This record gives sequence, C-alpha cells and structure tokens, in this order.
Amino acid sequence: MKRAIVDYKKLTKDILALLVEKYPEGYQDRDVIRFKNAKNETVEALEVRTEDTIYLVKVSTRLATSMERYDEEEDEMRWDEGDVFPDDLYYSFYYYSKQVLILLKPLLEQSDDEWSKKLYELI
Repeated sequence: MKRAIVDYKKLTKDILALLVEKYPEGYQDRDVIRFKNAKNETVEALEVRTEDTIYLVKVSTRLATSMERYDEEEDEMRWDEGDVFPDDLYYSFYYYSKQVLILLKPLLEQSDDEWSKKLYELI
C-alpha cells in the first residue's frame, strides 16, 4: 500500500471529500496522528485511506476551514436541487416552532415591549 503525506496546499477535492466523509462533524484531538518528520519537527495529521493509498493530511486551520466550506458547498447543492428537508422534518420544524411560541405566550403577555404585544396577538 502506498503512503503519502499531503499538505493543505496540495489537497485535492477527492482527498477533501474523503476527509469530510470520515469526519462529517469535524475532527477531534483523538483523531489526530502526531509524528516527527525528517527535521525532527512534530507533525499533526489526519488519516484517510483509499484502496491503494494511505494519506496523512497535515492538520492546520486552513484544513478545518476547507472542510467547513466543503460542507457548505454540499448544502448549497441540496438547496439548488430542492432537497433541503424531507417532508416530515420540514413540517415538524414548523410544528415545534409554534409550540415554542405557545410556551412563550405568558411571558409575552407580561412584557411591556411593543413587539412582544404584537407577537402575543399573533399567537
């Protein structure tokens, strides 16, 4: 099996996709592999694998930002395709939002704020 250490600057979309797939909620300290390079410097990396290669991707703030942006791009694609929420989740969001407002109604009634009074009337 081939092994490769990859810096953020040389990160391909395929390797980035592997990282996001393996760490969809982001990575934790326990996921980080630490080792000494040839210059005796400590290097921190995340491991991802393909069928023929083990990649150690150096950890940096830029890597975390790239992983976050990748997720955002995926979300944008879902919006474009109209597959944002399944129907049951979509309707449950509105149902529970309404329930929260109903619970707040007594607090809104006690408030002297003009906006609170208007919201109270709407509920």
